[in-house]
Amino acid sequence: MARLTLDWLHVVVLLGAIQGVFLAGVLAAKRSNRTANRLLAVAMLAFSIYLASSVYYAAGYVEVVPHFFGAGWPMPFLYGPLVYLYAVAAADRSRRLTRRDALHFVPFAAAVLVGLPVYLQAGAGKIAFYHQLQSGATPLWMAIADPLKYVSGVTYTAATIAFLRRHRDRVKESYSSPERVHLRWLLWLGGAGAAIWSLAVTSQVLFSAGVLRSGHGDDFVSLAIAMLVYGIGYMGLRQPEIFRYEAAEDSVTAPEADAPRYERSGLTGREAERLKDALTGVMDEERPWQDSGLTLADLATRLSTSPHKLSEVLNSQLGQTFYDFVNGYRVREVQRRIAAGEARQVTILSLALDAGFASKSTFNLVFKKHTSQTPSEYRQAAGI
Repeated sequence: MARLTLDWLHVVVLLGAIQGVFLAGVLAAKRSNRTANRLLAVAMLAFSIYLASSVYYAAGYVEVVPHFFGAGWPMPFLYGPLVYLYAVAAADRSRRLTRRDALHFVPFAAAVLVGLPVYLQAGAGKIAFYHQLQSGATPLWMAIADPLKYVSGVTYTAATIAFLRRHRDRVKESYSSPERVHLRWLLWLGGAGAAIWSLAVTSQVLFSAGVLRSGHGDDFVSLAIAMLVYGIGYMGLRQPEIFRYEAAEDSVTAPEADAPRYERSGLTGREAERLKDALTGVMDEERPWQDSGLTLADLATRLSTSPHKLSEVLNSQLGQTFYDFVNGYRVREVQRRIAAGEARQVTILSLALDAGFASKSTFNLVFKKHTSQTPSEYRQAAGI
């Protein structure tokens, strides 16, 4: 039996593969939002197989355990579809996989199919094929498939980021604090995927140009994937709730008969006016906006209406999203307290948190959007 000798990089990669398997088990066992968690679990397994393959080749174990040869080769075709579908399912707890979703995995299945003659070979045949590759004799099917991995990865990364941007806009229709639906986690995952594929493409270009030696680019990519797995594990331990997503429930109330209606909600003109007055009354008197976790569904419950009707009133009567509407109250409260001189005793961040903002970053962005000034500029202009 050959002795396993690895440098520090491959030790890090091997530990990443082990952690990936562990995370896959944890995610698969979770009962909440099972579709999303199982997709991420499969992604973790795909990462782990690829990472283990990297160590397998680096340690020279092909001739010792030849039947593992090629196991990691088609895995990159899974990364893009799995991360994309995970983002979609995580954003919508009711989302279930359909037959149409299976089309995302056709490239992976095709890669396995064209590689089947190699996978079905005996150990000696796999070792001979490995030596053939080492000598630079790459078969046509592999020369075609390898670049397609990058095309798949970049395409799905772009699709994932585009979806998350659209989702961020939809979140503002139902949540006053996007942090409550862990949008940052999804954006982080999408950004990390984009960074890894950018590294993979850059490494391939540098290798083709003769700047990188064979295998060095793969080592960098493997290390980046290992860091991604470590990052998911760290965030999972630090914030166990990141794998749980909540969606506002919509209830249906019967509309009035024989009256003009808004096309989408069935809301009559009289209802819309009454609901708008009730809404502003509740916001002024009960100050629900001070709750950083306030959602459209919560506010609709207070008003004994449906989230859909309330959203229609916000858009058609007030010309605002739920997010902008609620945070407008929070900004005005901070402005009032700054003008009253309270910023002399406490920090502006404390005022923002008291007003219902969930984070400093969100407060700064929203405050500048509403006032065209940063909180510090506004404070200075007020002479505080």
